[in-house]
Amino acid sequence: MAAVTATPVAPVDEIPPAGRAFAGALQHLVVMIAMPLTSVLLISRSLNLDDDAARALLCGALLFSGIGTILQSGGRYGLGAGLPFVMLPGGAAVVLFIQIAQTYDPATATGAVLITAVAGIALVPVARRLVRFLPMVVIASMILVIGVNLVKVGANLITSAEDPTPIRSVTIAGVTIVATVLAHRFLPTGWRRVSVLIGMAIGTATAAALGAFTLQPGDALVQLPDPFLFGTPHFDLLAAIPLLVFSIGSMAEATGQTVLNAQVVDKKIDTAPTVGRTIRGDAVTSLLSGLFGGPTMVTSGENIGLIRLTGVRSRYVTALTGLLLILAAFVAPVGRIVNSLPGPVVGATAAIVFATIIASAIGMFRQVDLDDDAALLTTTAALTAGLLPILVPGLYRGFPDDLRLLLGSGVTMAAVVGVLVHVLCTVHRRRVAFVTNEHDRDSA
Repeated sequence: MAAVTATPVAPVDEIPPAGRAFAGALQHLVVMIAMPLTSVLLISRSLNLDDDAARALLCGALLFSGIGTILQSGGRYGLGAGLPFVMLPGGAAVVLFIQIAQTYDPATATGAVLITAVAGIALVPVARRLVRFLPMVVIASMILVIGVNLVKVGANLITSAEDPTPIRSVTIAGVTIVATVLAHRFLPTGWRRVSVLIGMAIGTATAAALGAFTLQPGDALVQLPDPFLFGTPHFDLLAAIPLLVFSIGSMAEATGQTVLNAQVVDKKIDTAPTVGRTIRGDAVTSLLSGLFGGPTMVTSGENIGLIRLTGVRSRYVTALTGLLLILAAFVAPVGRIVNSLPGPVVGATAAIVFATIIASAIGMFRQVDLDDDAALLTTTAALTAGLLPILVPGLYRGFPDDLRLLLGSGVTMAAVVGVLVHVLCTVHRRRVAFVTNEHDRDSA
């Protein structure tokens, strides 16, 4: 009787041993949780929320980050890509939420989140069609811009102009990076998978030795979200325009992140429908977040660098991260412990993890013939438009608010300019070919 050969399981669909899965999920949690914590801190301070409202907002941010992460990792019912993604409050979306709340009121900001979420669900068919027009040269440019932007975000956590001890902060960051690199290079394979966690542990120990680690105070054990935290949502389409513009840009970003994630975990995907599921998962999670007073949620590209660095590619690991985020949402001490991690440790870890996204983009450029003038021109234009607002944040400060929002989004500009230049080059090439053929026919 012939032996039955088992079908090999793709790395993204593997279920790792419990210990390895937990360690991998914990790494994602520790690296990613800074974003919802920072977002809630920014919103609560900007809107002068009391402690109860801030705790409810934090619970909601962690809860829906966890739910969104499970949706994206599971990929069931048309919600989520079925790839190892983590979902978080969008950085730019948080700023826009605050701006709307301060210009109008928090209820109007909540209404804008809900309007944007519904629009995102409705626009999925359109987004799926537009994806087909994104050539590899544009996608690679977008991912490189994403990586540079994320490295900058991480680096800003290491120190600031107000830091009284910048040398200490940079030292802690340096120790964290060196420890991570050495752990990944010299430890046995099993330990390399948790090299980021090891680097953070050594960095935190160094910070404690230098007097830069303080456990956040608090005695609450449980915290709960609050439906309609800011009262009945107020729907104002004009007020929601900035978030709607952002959501269109985030669709372009989701496209690049989905393609990159699939490449990193070595999974072949049908790009258009997979991107559609990613966008739909983002929109549904944002809808839930808005019902509890939270900001727009987005699929995060940060954890892709962690996957590449550690080699843990299973979507079940990020699904477990989602469960840990939900646990952290309700257990107040968990959030306090993670929130106590020193900025230089989190920033250094983020910078080294996010730099791998830049490396991935460089690898994608290998699929592009940059000796071709059209490809080189498209890359140059896309990177110029995408990097300028990141490297010079105040470049468009004199423009109207809505236009400044569009021009200031590096990923959106890289996508828009890249596609336009690519189309122009394609049209020009066809025109030249047509004229040449006509000339050859006349000559004959």
